[in-house]
Amino acid sequence: MKASILTLCLLVLIVMGGRAQQKMASSSAKNRMNTEQEIIQLSKDKWWWMADKNVVKLASLFHDKAKFVHMSGSWKKDRELDIIKTGSIWYKKADVHDVAVEIIDDVAILWNRITLTAVVRGSDAVNEFTVTEVYKKQRNSWKLLALTFSSVRDTHKIEH
Repeated sequence: MKASILTLCLLVLIVMGGRAQQKMASSSAKNRMNTEQEIIQLSKDKWWWMADKNVVKLASLFHDKAKFVHMSGSWKKDRELDIIKTGSIWYKKADVHDVAVEIIDDVAILWNRITLTAVVRGSDAVNEFTVTEVYKKQRNSWKLLALTFSSVRDTHKIEH
């Protein structure tokens, strides 16, 4: 009789432990999806802020050691903000065609396939890019560490 009660208690504990692990796994997956959506929205906001030349919002988003890679060169945060502020590159509109996100601990990598309409040194330009954005979670906010434009064909696909 004691063995049966002990076995029953053990089975109940095993089942409860399995359900707790399922809940933790489900919660972890839900948190991951929420984080991915947060990064996607942050990237969308960034494109709007760039179009609006909102260097105040961008300055708080960009990490102090952020790097930016464009077709014409690469530079750091202060120069990117100056370029946006002065309009030497005006990111008028980014049409996002595809997005993929990978979360690795406190780092998020986002790939956008975009058609960028911009004014570069006074001339209109429309280009297809895959843009790679790297974010790092610091305290309660995400900071952009790197933004790289890669010129691609309009048929380019991001592997998910």
